[in-house]
Amino acid sequence: MNQKEVIQKCKQNDYSAQIEVYNSYKNLLYNSCFRILQRREDAEDMVQDAFIKGFQKVGQVKDDVNLAAWFRRIAINLCFDKLRKDKNIFLLDDSIEIEVGFIDTDFDKAEEFSVDIIKECINKLKEKYRVILVLYLIEDYNHREISEILKINESTVRNQYARGKGQLIELLQKHTNNEFKRTHTAT
Repeated sequence: MNQKEVIQKCKQNDYSAQIEVYNSYKNLLYNSCFRILQRREDAEDMVQDAFIKGFQKVGQVKDDVNLAAWFRRIAINLCFDKLRKDKNIFLLDDSIEIEVGFIDTDFDKAEEFSVDIIKECINKLKEKYRVILVLYLIEDYNHREISEILKINESTVRNQYARGKGQLIELLQKHTNNEFKRTHTAT
């Protein structure tokens, strides 16, 4: 079945089409939810809720919509609803502008780090920075889309992204320095 047929069958509440959609996208949604919530149980709950909500609203989508992106957006929105409800982490408006040079800092040596080290460092960030970095760098949302999802100003997203990116760079540099010290003191 092509995607248009799958969508039409889902609109008709066809169970086999819904199972096909679920099996096709459950891992994508789980990975996105886990990167945001960092708890397996919460991520699993959000995936289930996203599919329930998505199948309830599938009649509203056009037959040519990218279904994976549509379900992922639902899942991510549910994750942020949960975060806002649980912690209110995005209520502060960091609208003070950051120096342009800081924003332009690049991950020049990112290829030197393993994915595990980068993930470890991202997970050490404050949640408001970690979430925005995950959405921007991994989930490929732009600042405007992130501001809509989080219901905060785009300038706040840009500032929190810049601060989070700066802290990530610092953590990666500390990791490099610690590795250098460990290898040179062991010899």
